[in-house]
Amino acid sequence: MSSETQPRAGHARTTRQQRIVDHVLANGSASAAELVDLTGVSLMTVHRDVDELVRRGLVRKYRGGVSAQPTSVFEAHSEYRRAVRRSEKAMIAEAALAMVEPGSSIMVDDSSTALTLVERLHEVGPLTVVTNYLPAIALLKDMPEVRLIALGGDYSRTHDSFGGIGCVEAVAAMSVDATFVSTSSMTGSMTYHQEQEIVMVKRAMLDVAARRVLLMDSGKAPRRALHQLRPLSAFDDLVVDPGVPEDLLLEMREHTRVTLAGVSK
Repeated sequence: MSSETQPRAGHARTTRQQRIVDHVLANGSASAAELVDLTGVSLMTVHRDVDELVRRGLVRKYRGGVSAQPTSVFEAHSEYRRAVRRSEKAMIAEAALAMVEPGSSIMVDDSSTALTLVERLHEVGPLTVVTNYLPAIALLKDMPEVRLIALGGDYSRTHDSFGGIGCVEAVAAMSVDATFVSTSSMTGSMTYHQEQEIVMVKRAMLDVAARRVLLMDSGKAPRRALHQLRPLSAFDDLVVDPGVPEDLLLEMREHTRVTLAGVSK
């Protein structure tokens, strides 16, 4: 293969793999046969592409196909999470915004729900905002009344955020008025996440806050995941959308203060 042919082949592979990622993120999952039709290459080439994308943390492979959807063991990719349940997250962000005091310091995690709140923070006024989430950093850096403190550490492509020991230690050195977090699943009394590294960072964020606010859309309950994060009673507030079943809401209210987003008081 000539030196001129090699860059063309590399470009074609990159373009093909991006088409696969875009398709899986848009649809949640895809079969191997579907990806062959999409890309026009052989099944063997599709498998090689998918293996590379799995190694990079962009998709998850299962027997006969590829998925971006979360399971009890694997969290979904950040881009996929940002694309789903947008209306519910918008309602939750509206309710959570009322809990942000001008002049205060807040911390937000690497959840797509907290990112929806970040998109509204320019409406509050002077704030100090601490986060490890790269999409949130990109938004906050252009808000003139926000003092941004970015948390570093090990970068995760799946979560598009920073974590690991460096991040946990950076969080532990802070003290904020409120922390706003979400997680992958919950029952009426417990919260969960699939990955212990993410659990470590979220726990650290909760430990340094005077007020702990949990933001959860109804698609996350009732569900469990591999690792327990914190009991619901460890949170001062829970904000959910109206899709949560009434019996589950009653159980949640036994453990914390619940705000039902989008519902007039």
